[in-house]
Amino acid sequence: MLITLKENLEMAEKGNYAVGAFNVPTLESARAALEAAEELQAPIILAHAEVHNEIMPLEFIGPILVELAKKASVPVTVHLDHGSRFDLIKQAIDIGFTSVMIDASHLPFEENVREVKKVVAYAKERNVSVEAELGVMTDSTIGGGESYDGAEKSEGIYTDPETAKAFVADTAIDALAAAFGTVHGIYLEEPKLDFDRLEQIYQGTGKPIVMHGGSGLKEEDYTQTINAGVRKINYYSYAAKAGAEAVKHYVNHNEHIFYHDITTVGKNAMKQNYQRAIEIFMN
Repeated sequence: MLITLKENLEMAEKGNYAVGAFNVPTLESARAALEAAEELQAPIILAHAEVHNEIMPLEFIGPILVELAKKASVPVTVHLDHGSRFDLIKQAIDIGFTSVMIDASHLPFEENVREVKKVVAYAKERNVSVEAELGVMTDSTIGGGESYDGAEKSEGIYTDPETAKAFVADTAIDALAAAFGTVHGIYLEEPKLDFDRLEQIYQGTGKPIVMHGGSGLKEEDYTQTINAGVRKINYYSYAAKAGAEAVKHYVNHNEHIFYHDITTVGKNAMKQNYQRAIEIFMN
């Protein structure tokens, strides 16, 4: 069942849980995430990240994700992750995505607001939810891009609660991606999460909070973030790593190998990883 992000997160708010948002740049990863959700009868978000266009262009994977969502036995939102270009965001909406993220967080506050409002105006006319980011979500050196020492808190990087309140009021977004200590990619050291800041942002904005860099945390960290207002958890790197490790083991221990065997092994390993994540996110 295809639903909007707003609808999905409203259910999460009532149930005090978070919906897993899984970037699925291949058909195998999409099937793994959806099968995991259907077996657990849990809601899910299938996401396509702009950065993954090099792996699988939006015009190819987008219609597939929408069709999978329509036929699913659980509520599914199809979401564009970290969209930085209006033309790509518009393309996702026109394909049938029910949620988009406009990421203009690298811009000054006023410019960020202006870019977000432009997307909101187009999306709302088409019953599409909008997520935006305030603060800088950085990347680790593994599975991400630029290097960053995520252990050191910086007021210029973390989301400011008062600024977040104004940002949400100005833009009328449906969900806010906030920076409070997580990073994209594989964690190179134990993350230091600012739960007090997270709770202030949630209480001040009255909006569902999105946690990017959601892979690799301790179970108790997930629980604490959910109880503090996180309703959407972006999760990718550790599931992709689990799939790769399963394929590596299979290749190293089997003599006669066909490509379809590798895709099946990878899909099944990712599915198990997704199922464990969903169980934790459902709180």
